[in-house]
Amino acid sequence: MVSSLPQQRWRIADRQPEIVATLTEAVGVNALVAQVLANRNICTAAQAKIYIQPETQRLPSPMVEFEDLALSVELLQEAIAENTLIAICGDYDADGMTSTALLLRALRHLDANVTYAIPSRMKDGYGINERIVTEFAEEGVGIILTVDNGISAYDPVALARDLGVDVIITDHHDLPEKLPPANAILNPKLIPTMSPYYGLAGVGVAYVLAVSLAQSLGKLEGLTSQILELFTLGTIADLAPLTGVNRRWLKRGLKLLPKSELAGVQALMQMSGVDEAQKQLKPDDIGFRLGPRINAVGRIDDPQKVIELLITEDEGIALERAMQCEQINKERQLMCAQIEEEAIALVEETPIDYRGQRVLLICKSEWHHGVIGIVASRLVERYGVPVFICTDEEDGKIRGSARGIEEFNIFDGLNYCKEILGKFGGHKAAGGFSLEKENLAGFGEKLSEFAHNCLEPEHLKPLVNIDAEAKFTDLTPDFYQQIDKLHPWGIGNREPIFWTPKVKVLEQRTIGKNYVKFSLGQTIDNQTFSITAIAWHWGDYYPLPRELDIAYKLKENHWNDQVNLELELVGCRPCRMGEADENSSLKSANANPVKPITQDVPAQPKTFLNPTEKSFHYNNRLYICNLENQGKILKIRNDQGKVLAIQKGQRRGKLGDQSVDVTQPPFFQMIKAAVESLKT
Repeated sequence: MVSSLPQQRWRIADRQPEIVATLTEAVGVNALVAQVLANRNICTAAQAKIYIQPETQRLPSPMVEFEDLALSVELLQEAIAENTLIAICGDYDADGMTSTALLLRALRHLDANVTYAIPSRMKDGYGINERIVTEFAEEGVGIILTVDNGISAYDPVALARDLGVDVIITDHHDLPEKLPPANAILNPKLIPTMSPYYGLAGVGVAYVLAVSLAQSLGKLEGLTSQILELFTLGTIADLAPLTGVNRRWLKRGLKLLPKSELAGVQALMQMSGVDEAQKQLKPDDIGFRLGPRINAVGRIDDPQKVIELLITEDEGIALERAMQCEQINKERQLMCAQIEEEAIALVEETPIDYRGQRVLLICKSEWHHGVIGIVASRLVERYGVPVFICTDEEDGKIRGSARGIEEFNIFDGLNYCKEILGKFGGHKAAGGFSLEKENLAGFGEKLSEFAHNCLEPEHLKPLVNIDAEAKFTDLTPDFYQQIDKLHPWGIGNREPIFWTPKVKVLEQRTIGKNYVKFSLGQTIDNQTFSITAIAWHWGDYYPLPRELDIAYKLKENHWNDQVNLELELVGCRPCRMGEADENSSLKSANANPVKPITQDVPAQPKTFLNPTEKSFHYNNRLYICNLENQGKILKIRNDQGKVLAIQKGQRRGKLGDQSVDVTQPPFFQMIKAAVESLKT
């Protein structure tokens, strides 16, 4: 019996031969590696150098970028000098727990009088609340320091100020219409999107504050590596974009983790089977091994266990807490597997017309809301549509989680339904919500209405983004080493995916219930070259046809002291003549790609411009600009593909989706420099 193949859509990146030739010559990389760089808007030697060696980039001072950072440091300096009690209010996800542990370690290192609290997922929900504020005030707290939350907590912050307690908010979530009346707010959403600090997660903001405070007190020695490890754990576990300072600091932090100074991290690696002999960890080691064990505790148990794990110096306590994390994670895995099985049965036996509705909404009592978000992600992978999954609460309401696809913005979808929702929040890829049970049917109708406005039928398949075609003869150890140097991969800097056509399945067998192991071959000039491959969760597709086009990631397999290259399959399809048929329906998504901008280079690098474009320097950075609509619109592009668009005679412009006053710094001088360059 032959099973059906994965229902996917492939988007194969356009070839960029000129840029590939430039990078191959200037940086000395393989042509396929150069294509990977070009696909990530790395188009000059200067950009490639910074991408491969982030430490070479000159960073602006965080004191300049974060307007309230100096005030935050001053408030904490005074509190430490006067032995004022400082209270940290964290969150129960990996970002919030690592942020809490980071600041506890930092403040104790600086001899601060510090305590902490984390809201209960079951009783309190997300973020600081008035109960916590009142308890802090009764304990004599002088400063409340929020981490990974607080930006939307207007009433709790106002209560704290009324009670005479100062508040410093450190958060990274989207800004509400009205900011809380805190003494100071540190949030990368308050700084320009072009800043290298813009993509920081909550733990990243906490790291900036901790380093700045320690530097101001002259006590940074002995602290940096400890908190950099926690920054690394939290940033990857929170799926923060691995660009800007995140990429720079993670590159350093991943090298520290195998020889961690923290007893809790050592114990966690031991329990999760991470190879401590590695020179550096990979994001996957955190994303699939360490992170889930931390997150599981916050989802279904007491987050204090993770805090104790990450702040203890006692190896015995560390091992005990790590064992607890391991057990809780196993419970979480069983819970997820059961809910996923029940959800699939609900979808397919009801049946639910998720393709017709262009969104999947499912609800069942007794599902644990702490893990339904994980199940939602798996259902997106399976069905290729936005998924909204919910369960009953004790108060009779319904609470849910959502995960999206590229063309569907989860937060916008929830906002479209705000009249029938209670609380909701999130961002483009994920969100959470609650509503009255009687509104569930209406919620589904509104979601479907929104989905029909932004999704076409061809969008309702899982998307595989592919970098380039490769032959099996290209997959050498040297090629892998070049690819490996481009780590860390993650959100905003995805791991390369290659494809090979007309591959023969020489052998295939299932491993356990859901994995398939292959021996694959490609015939080149009448000679067959073979390689092993693994496909996770492909049991439903076994056995596969004897000849296929395949999409894959390149991995190293360590087994019995042997190291071999192996493919991790992420897609397959029946053999086709070429790739043009895949790209034809996707041209609109790739039309007019934004050209990249080099970063922090003192000299003019070689770049490729359209005849109407000009390059210019501003603050030691190179930008690209052009005029459109008969000279009425000026556009300036940065290295991350962000575009500042200014219409002639208007005070306000658009920076991505953000409206900005272009008469204010830094925009006015940047625009002036762009206009001057266009005159030459």
